[in-house]
Amino acid sequence: MLQQFNKILLDPPRSGAQEIVEHLPKLGVQRIVYVSCYPGTLARDAGILVHELGYRMAHAGVMDMFPHTAHVESIALFEKR
Repeated sequence: MLQQFNKILLDPPRSGAQEIVEHLPKLGVQRIVYVSCYPGTLARDAGILVHELGYRMAHAGVMDMFPHTAHVESIALFEKR
């Protein structure tokens, strides 16, 4: 039996979390906070979450977590419909 989680924080590497997001509905995940250092993989994974797995993007934003660099983090909240 799989352990159930209603909330999860994802902070994947630049390659994204495609292998993981496909399993989240089976784990009972209702809310996902996705922190990304690469917008391209966030967009890809968001497409899977929204169009294939029934989540909706509730909020999104950008945060400068490392002010002495040129990098910013994209953060998105997904909720199960």
